[in-house]
Amino acid sequence: MDTRAIGHLLSAPQGLSHFLNAARQAAAEVIVLDPLYSTHDQDENDTRSMAALCQSLLRLRDASKAALIVVHHVRKSIGRDEIGSAFRGSSALHAVGDSYLLLTRPSAHLQATVELRFQFRYAAPPEPRLLQLDPQTLCFSAAGLAPSKAAATRKKVEPEQVTKALTDLGQQARYNQLRQQVMDEAECSKRTAQLAIAEACRQGSIVQAGGQYRLAL
Repeated sequence: MDTRAIGHLLSAPQGLSHFLNAARQAAAEVIVLDPLYSTHDQDENDTRSMAALCQSLLRLRDASKAALIVVHHVRKSIGRDEIGSAFRGSSALHAVGDSYLLLTRPSAHLQATVELRFQFRYAAPPEPRLLQLDPQTLCFSAAGLAPSKAAATRKKVEPEQVTKALTDLGQQARYNQLRQQVMDEAECSKRTAQLAIAEACRQGSIVQAGGQYRLAL
């Protein structure tokens, strides 16, 4: 649907009719707005403006009798337990939805893996799931359950694991190389690897000289 023409936005008076007519002509059973910001020109931080837009979304859903899926961005920093409330801008959107799905990257070093979280207004959500990207087909496939909250908390990496990572790199490496090796072997976050390297240096397990890290003599 072309929303660039004047009046084709849900925030315009005739926009809702335009969307509704298009849905009826296509006998749509599902309407996907991807992304939401392409369908309006309102300030997403203004609660009154977004509440009015939400009413247009609800009218579109009810009048078309189609399922309505809205794709929206989240804030730059969100908590692990946030799903529907993680939306960027006003909280008005969180007040009208029935089901929320959130895609997030569970770890900085798992580049091809995303975590899918659920929140349902009228039912208990299933456990979060991991999805793996196939670089050939660019399709995601199920990769099991996401780690539990307890398992997802920062794990401690011991100095011995740092020295092993450095040994595997040939007993000498630059900081970025060592950090990545620790992340890969210990399956930890970048921050955890940084703390582990700092602790290994403090304990004297490894030393830094000339921009390189090496095993202590």
